Amino acid sequence: MTVDVAAAALLIAVPIAFNLAFFELGRAFDYPNILRKEPDEILRRFAAGGSGLILRWQALLLSALAMLPLVAIVAVAINPPAALAVASVAVGSAAALVQALGLVRWPFAVPELARRYLAADGPDAAATRHTIEVVFATLHRLLGVGIGEHLGYLLTGVWTLLVAGSILATAVLPGWLGIIGIPIGIALLIGTFEFFGPNEEHGWALAGTIVPIAYIAWSIWLIALGVGFIL
Repeated sequence: MTVDVAAAALLIAVPIAFNLAFFELGRAFDYPNILRKEPDEILRRFAAGGSGLILRWQALLLSALAMLPLVAIVAVAINPPAALAVASVAVGSAAALVQALGLVRWPFAVPELARRYLAADGPDAAATRHTIEVVFATLHRLLGVGIGEHLGYLLTGVWTLLVAGSILATAVLPGWLGIIGIPIGIALLIGTFEFFGPNEEHGWALAGTIVPIAYIAWSIWLIALGVGFIL
């Protein structure tokens, strides 16, 4: 298998796998809308989802980790100037890791929290549930909003811009693919500010609207890059 074919396979397979897992979570768990609900509703709905829901979260986690080989093979296949190649691999790898870190709580920490939440009984049940809600909300805010979303959008957006620049700096792929990547990368960077500064408590509605559109465009763009390596 050549480098171009390997790059094409990952560029096509990874966004498809990510979006399939995302779609399944939306169908089974009302994701991502569920993320903005209260901990009581999230934990109860999570517990009701059973092992099938945990496997869906595991699939999304693995699709995020699949970005690690993707960013490396894309840099080799495009073969831009050394500085761009190193920067794209470093930033892309960091993007994959922070997104995975943001997701890892769902198949591992949340099942235990949900079990303890539903099992709370006796005179201390209300206090126990309140403690679990605080723990969940803290993990949710730190790993989900802070690391998975804020840093994830930031690093993914920067990686997208670096790959777009790499395409424009070489003749391996059509230049228009690089040009299209620039507004997509900028849109992802805008999503970084959804829960930032004055928007910290409730979020910036515009950023919340832009992010899902940007990720759909980003997925299509990755697939287009993969097709470009084949043609």
